[in-house]
Amino acid sequence: MITSTGYDELKDVMAYLAEVPYDVARRSLYHPAELYEGFNPDDDDSYSQCFDSLIYQRYKSMGQHTNNVKELLARTLHDHCIHTALARFFKTHDHRRSVGVMGGHALLRTDKAYREIALLSQRLTQEGFIMLSGGGPGAMEATHLGAWMAGFSKQDMEDALGMMSIAPSFKDAGWLRTAFGVIDKYPQQEYVSLGIPTWLYGHEPSTPFATHIAKYFENSLREDHILTLAFGGTIYAPGSAGTLQEIFQEAVQNHYLSYGFSSPMIFLGKQFWTEEIPVYPLMERLMKTGKYKNLLLNLTDDIDEVVDILQQFSHQQSQE
Repeated sequence: MITSTGYDELKDVMAYLAEVPYDVARRSLYHPAELYEGFNPDDDDSYSQCFDSLIYQRYKSMGQHTNNVKELLARTLHDHCIHTALARFFKTHDHRRSVGVMGGHALLRTDKAYREIALLSQRLTQEGFIMLSGGGPGAMEATHLGAWMAGFSKQDMEDALGMMSIAPSFKDAGWLRTAFGVIDKYPQQEYVSLGIPTWLYGHEPSTPFATHIAKYFENSLREDHILTLAFGGTIYAPGSAGTLQEIFQEAVQNHYLSYGFSSPMIFLGKQFWTEEIPVYPLMERLMKTGKYKNLLLNLTDDIDEVVDILQQFSHQQSQE
């Protein structure tokens, strides 16, 4: 039996949940048009008034680690609903063919690695894979640009990269405007990709090239989902601290066969992963000494080899 005091408290909580600017009971993933509602591509400053930015501003004002119980409840309910929306997404998309790309958020659109990731993602999407990433700029954006441009020609891809090159970094004016310019010039509804960003890094805009966006408040949930959903394999492009964390987190899952099998861990960039940040030799040594088991390690600079590895693994999984 609810007391009058308890009833008043419940009403207060329900009123609070109804007034937050986001839906705590949403049933679907976000679409870029929803997150960027209020953004005018002709006015870079209008970004601060779009739906995504307003939520981030509230997140900062309330505090990343807020002590407001009602705010914590609102965020938790929201993230739970995003989680269930992801489950619904994979009822209509093959989990076994989802491939994750991990890499640096600071990778410039003009960098060679950005172009390679975009072309690789385009190839894999055309081969029927579902590309997923952390949904932000840099290597993440390149992943979703490639998926968006699936079905278009190599010349079209080069044109898109050229259009976006005038704003290489997400910190540059025109970064978002040029992305929407590519989307307007090359519309498509056939191919999908999944971005999983977080408001913890809300200063990094979510890429509008991801057709489905699972945006979380709690970064730990987001980090876990990026890796656990990439059942078809994970590609590691050059990155720094965040990418290194993801490598070892994924290695643990594969070592223990947490989901019943191990999936490919593909390191794209031989020089980077053996010299600049020599993680690959370490992983090989840990495998040889038995510290890690079951890892399917690959090191390459060849996009065709990446595609072959993932196709062979997908075929093997479909036979089991």
